[in-house]
Amino acid sequence: MTDVIHGLQDFLAWPSPLFMVLGTLLGIVFGFIPGLGGAQALALLTPVTFGMPNNQAMAMLIGAMGAVPFGGSISAILINTPGTPQNAATTFDGFPLTQQGKAGYALGASASSSIMGALFGVLVLTVLIPLGRPVVLAFSYPEFFMMAFMGISVIAVVSMGSIWKGLTAGVFGLLLSTIGYDPVTGSVRYTFGIDYLYDGIKIVPALIGLFAISESLEMMIKGKDLSSGGEVADTGEGVWEGIKATFEHFWLFVRCSIIGVIIGLIPGVGGSVSNFLAYGHAVQTTRKDPRFGQGDVRGVIAPQASDTAKDGGALVPTILFGIPGSVETAILLGAMILHGLQPGPRLMLDNPHLIYVIVFALVASNVLAGILGLAGAKYLARLTALPVNLVAPTIFALALMGAYATQGDWDDVVLALVFGVIGYFMNRFGFSRVPLVISLVLGAMAQQSFHQTLTSMGIQGFFTRPISLTIFLVTVLTLVTPFARRRRRRKVGTEHEAA
Repeated sequence: MTDVIHGLQDFLAWPSPLFMVLGTLLGIVFGFIPGLGGAQALALLTPVTFGMPNNQAMAMLIGAMGAVPFGGSISAILINTPGTPQNAATTFDGFPLTQQGKAGYALGASASSSIMGALFGVLVLTVLIPLGRPVVLAFSYPEFFMMAFMGISVIAVVSMGSIWKGLTAGVFGLLLSTIGYDPVTGSVRYTFGIDYLYDGIKIVPALIGLFAISESLEMMIKGKDLSSGGEVADTGEGVWEGIKATFEHFWLFVRCSIIGVIIGLIPGVGGSVSNFLAYGHAVQTTRKDPRFGQGDVRGVIAPQASDTAKDGGALVPTILFGIPGSVETAILLGAMILHGLQPGPRLMLDNPHLIYVIVFALVASNVLAGILGLAGAKYLARLTALPVNLVAPTIFALALMGAYATQGDWDDVVLALVFGVIGYFMNRFGFSRVPLVISLVLGAMAQQSFHQTLTSMGIQGFFTRPISLTIFLVTVLTLVTPFARRRRRRKVGTEHEAA
């Protein structure tokens, strides 16, 4: 209880609330503008927080992360263009409602389900954090290595598209994490005589390049307008009816929030999966007068509840074990490292009050985003009319400024540009950037824990400790299951053809 009180005091200590509000405003805008999202908002904000006290920095970053899902739903509902990939399913029924003159109804349902979904996710996070502390104390070097190994493996397997492309991106990120000083022996590796690389790949400029710069390059090269050309309807009417609709379909909201939390708990799966799973669940379980795809409010409530609830779930592995539950939390880990915080078990033991700053900021940002989004939806819609040749260079310039502002080093700008090009080509050829980010963040911990285990316990240390062995078996099962399913499908298909 003491940690909760201290966390609330740190969150309310001025100017933390101001930074939370600023982060929320930016999150709404980045969620609303198609092609951007939480990853880009956090990548640009991270260098801005350099030098801030930890509580203010976390309030701003979590404020942005919490506001993005609802911001993305506004453009999905009003102009049939999801602001972020995790809002894609919201377009299925959100935009048909707008075409029927019920934009306010859809936005009200989106705002209320987003706020309540976030509260549900935070409730789960708050319950699990105290229960997780005894578990954390049971962890040592082998468990840290196995958690890092599981995080890298799971993310590579569940990444969008080809499994082999996901594995390739994960291995590439792991290789990049070996550049610089060895964390145990102190030997220098793969620096090619470049002094800048002695400290390894810096996380913040790399993330800015992978997400902000690569997206701006994508916009400039494709040259497509942000808006799909749909007309924006009046958003002022029906808001309260939409809010009431969430309570009328309360059990659907609860079920979809649970889906979001579970998906958030699994590292690397992300909001896109939870969004579609929740929508599919709503379609499959609704028997009374279903109008999905034609303007059913349940098709808005389900994905939005899941989308915001997954943030609370994703923060569980991030806070307890230092394994990002989503790409946004991966960047959040990089920001924590920038501020001298050790994500995972050390964070719980050394800075428990900071965890509750994150909890309060996530709740406040979602509530504020819902209120501001409803009030300003009509005006936000005009942002998509901006020409891409204005938006893309602005983002590009801000990204370069952010990379330089981190430590005032021009080499950081060069690194951000290099990773911007890497991110662009990965996106173009269907390689997910998520495995690369996660393995880059977790690589150092994996290397250090591996060496420490071998030195203190030997190779048997990984398999003689119950928790370490259990994590290893779960990881193997996770890796083998997709291949087993694929083989079974082929076998069934062969039997059908023979019959």
